[in-house]
Amino acid sequence: MKIKLKIEIKSDNNDEIIEESETLILNKECNGVEDIGLSISESKEILKYLQFNVVKTQADKYMNNYNHCDECKKKMRKNGYNSILFRTLFGNISLKSPKLYNCDCKNSNQKTFSPLITLFSERTSPELLYFESKLSSLMSYEMSEKIIKDFFPVDKKLNKSSIRLKTLEVARRCEDELGEEQVIFINGCQLDWDKLPPADDPITVGIDGAYIKQWKNRKKHFEVITGRSITADKESKYFGFVQRYDKKSKRRLYEVLNSQGMQQNQEIIFLSDGEEALSRLQQYLNPNACHVLDWFHITMKITVLNQFIKGLIKIDKTIGNEIEKCLMSTKWNLWHGHVGRAFEIFEDLEALTYEFEDKYNNFGKLIKHINEFHTYIKRNSPMIPDYSTAYHAGYPISTAFVESTVNSFIAKRFSKKQQMQWTEEGVHLLIQIRAKILNKELKGIFKKKYNNFMIESEEKVLNDKAA
Repeated sequence: MKIKLKIEIKSDNNDEIIEESETLILNKECNGVEDIGLSISESKEILKYLQFNVVKTQADKYMNNYNHCDECKKKMRKNGYNSILFRTLFGNISLKSPKLYNCDCKNSNQKTFSPLITLFSERTSPELLYFESKLSSLMSYEMSEKIIKDFFPVDKKLNKSSIRLKTLEVARRCEDELGEEQVIFINGCQLDWDKLPPADDPITVGIDGAYIKQWKNRKKHFEVITGRSITADKESKYFGFVQRYDKKSKRRLYEVLNSQGMQQNQEIIFLSDGEEALSRLQQYLNPNACHVLDWFHITMKITVLNQFIKGLIKIDKTIGNEIEKCLMSTKWNLWHGHVGRAFEIFEDLEALTYEFEDKYNNFGKLIKHINEFHTYIKRNSPMIPDYSTAYHAGYPISTAFVESTVNSFIAKRFSKKQQMQWTEEGVHLLIQIRAKILNKELKGIFKKKYNNFMIESEEKVLNDKAA
């Protein structure tokens, strides 16, 4: 059997048909379940057919506004045509764009103009940009290309390179809208803060990093900082950036906190591994900020030391056990916030290890780790609280919850376990799109630029009177 589809264009004031499209014919059989309904290829053909006729009708209606001069009402004269190619999610649309002479009643420096150039100010539809950005932030550019081509009647020339370029353009627009960087974001004084309404529960911000291989030299890596901000009654917010590339990292974090309703009288708990760049990032964002050294990173360093000490015990059980006892006592004192006492005990540990200077093959490595741990704790001692009290009071003491954030930003898209290589700019910009996706803000970005942009379930295609 044959199914015929035809579009009728009616006037706004009545049901008079003013234009009809060419007929689209589908040949359908009914020999089995596989013949029932539309196939993907048929649905793509119908979408392409509808899109072309809708866009053409809209362009024709827009051009009707230029049949006569809006001032003297004189009929506009044509001076040939230009060609416009409009890329959409439902196929490329090629249109003739009339060139019109400027009316004599207007003093214009331009002899001719093309009205459709104004209407089609961008040659890619927002819907196509949205899907390209969304998909390519979740999977590879090549896979994004395949999925779009499998389900939508897009141009066959669409490729991963063009998807990458368009996605990064969207990310750059987001970057341009970000405010200027500042050293200090604290506003007002204590008198002003006292007048504010009582703040909500503390906002907890966990920050961690991961490394990605460079494009130019695969033996080198660059660091990506990722973070997650958690409140008691609001959704989590995510952020990320390439540390060496980003020039607005503090502004980025400040905007995330602001989006969660941060007040200047609200407590903010920052959890990090104590890396110097991260410490600078957290400074001067809020007068009630509390900076906490991540307990997870402390225990990881102690675990490494303990592995070396097991080797010492095999050589001399008595002294080895004494060193292990000192390490566990150091850990206990750090857990309870007794940093001074922890240093004293750890110095005893350092002295005892020299008994193995000529006996232990990995003595050099052991001393290196001991010195690194000593420096690490000393440098970050102001960030070491009473972890025990904080833990039992329900306060966060670890950035373990950020591990899932690292996976969301890095592992699932940048394949940190594979041999993928990236440029710093490419990673940074793509991370911004991923953050918008995770924060459910990507639609808002498009709506801000395109006032009538609608996507997914928000869109009502047919009205109640549709036949």
